[in-house]
Amino acid sequence: MNKDLLVYIVVASIKIFLVFSAVQIMIISMIWLERKIMAHMQVRLGPMRVGPHGLLQPIADGIKLLFKEDIIPQKANKLLFLLAPVMTLVPALITFAVIPFGDKVKILGHSVNLVITDINVGFLYIFAVSSLGIYGIVMAGWASNNKYSLLGGIRSSAQMISYELPLGLSLIGVVMLTSSLSLVDVVNAQAKLWNIIIQPIGFFVYATSAIAEVNRCPFDLPEAESELVAGYHTEYSSMKFAMFFMAEYANMITVSAIAVTFFLGGWHGPFLPPVVWFMLKLSACLFFFIWIRSTYPRLRYDQLMHFSWKFLLPLSLFNILITGLIMVLKG
Repeated sequence: MNKDLLVYIVVASIKIFLVFSAVQIMIISMIWLERKIMAHMQVRLGPMRVGPHGLLQPIADGIKLLFKEDIIPQKANKLLFLLAPVMTLVPALITFAVIPFGDKVKILGHSVNLVITDINVGFLYIFAVSSLGIYGIVMAGWASNNKYSLLGGIRSSAQMISYELPLGLSLIGVVMLTSSLSLVDVVNAQAKLWNIIIQPIGFFVYATSAIAEVNRCPFDLPEAESELVAGYHTEYSSMKFAMFFMAEYANMITVSAIAVTFFLGGWHGPFLPPVVWFMLKLSACLFFFIWIRSTYPRLRYDQLMHFSWKFLLPLSLFNILITGLIMVLKG
């Protein structure tokens, strides 16, 4: 085997291991942090009993879910029922393959890009892969052979498809300014000025659509317990149930990383190492998700749909129009 090819395979394998390990650690940490931050915002203590300040609570939750009885409904479609949680979680994880989290570094004389792979269609890859998560939710609702689950799956698919349109369109302005679909090029173009300053409308549309895409309050209609008995995952238990919530947190981290990449300058920042800047910005976005959940009540479903089709979609198209007009006048 060619020596350069061998080095490339080894380096790529190490990057994959480190990135996905970091994501798993962040998912576990978010379970504890969300409880604690929401508790402090609502003048409560949050988890306190399992470990110092409840630090071991995520481990206790994992052990509990691991040993709970795994029930599959008798008339469920077993293959799709088992496949649905995987279809929901995996797309959220493999999106990180193209997200850059730092500049080039020298390791043992080799120049290493701090991204698993930099492809020239990274923008398209993100939306092609992240869209697959919808299938897992629809499959979970249909395969359970439960009318409440089916209703939750249909509502969730309608919501995610509706908000995916303005979500994608909100990033078109950034792509137009960068003239590239590579995420590394998008970050490098923000070395002097972050896109949130020159694309404030795009950032607003993206942030709002991202909250709805990951089914977070106030857009958590797919899991509206008072209406749907927990929605599409009503019949799930044990680790399959846990995988849906792991997917939710993984999606939160994914959309936050995309926001950092497209609007917040990626790894760029003074004084601190690039990876530290990326993680600080990512943490700020995740805190924003928790803050919103602690602040706003859930919308009605008709309000949810009207907000997407009658406000966010026209606003995202207006942003593209204004961006194109400014580029023509400048060029």
